[in-house]
Amino acid sequence: MSANEQLDVAIVVFDDVEVLDVCGPFEVFSVAGFVEDRKPFSVRLVAAENNTVYARNGLKLLPDCTYSDCPVPDILVVPGGPGARPQSRDPHLLTFLQQMAPQVRTVLSVCTGALIMGRAGLLDNQPATTHHRAIQELQDAAPSAQIQTQVRYLRSGNMILSGGVAAGIDAALEVVADYCGPELAKSTAHYMEFPWNRNGEAY
Repeated sequence: MSANEQLDVAIVVFDDVEVLDVCGPFEVFSVAGFVEDRKPFSVRLVAAENNTVYARNGLKLLPDCTYSDCPVPDILVVPGGPGARPQSRDPHLLTFLQQMAPQVRTVLSVCTGALIMGRAGLLDNQPATTHHRAIQELQDAAPSAQIQTQVRYLRSGNMILSGGVAAGIDAALEVVADYCGPELAKSTAHYMEFPWNRNGEAY
């Protein structure tokens, strides 16, 4: 991408979403390019309605748009957390993902966000991963998915799926590397003082 180009990132939020699943990628995309005085990504939050969303343990999030009026982003982030389980059966969210996934450039799943993607049919016959404690749930949500366990994140078509919580930061940095090059991703990780595990291997 050119130095002046800006990619749009939309992060799905819902009640009981895991805070770091949202805030980890949000921080990565928000500060990417900071040390070079450029802003290659703009980030917005999308929810079912324009109401306050209560993340896990009560953090309040204000969505910028809803499923019905969200412009098609370049990058769509699907986080997890306790709320991902009921959300994986929400027809409005599943329809939103089914409509958006073929149009965006990258879908990034964090933690149990993979359960939602699985229920939406996006992981059928695809490699997939999630939090290590939710592997069986993912297998139930996407019976034909090729579940991998010993990875921090993996690629599947235009999707990148990460393991639990902090692994979403590793995966978000990989997305930065895809569009802006590995050096900018490394400088972003260094700015955040985060030890980027780029090879995707589980700790």
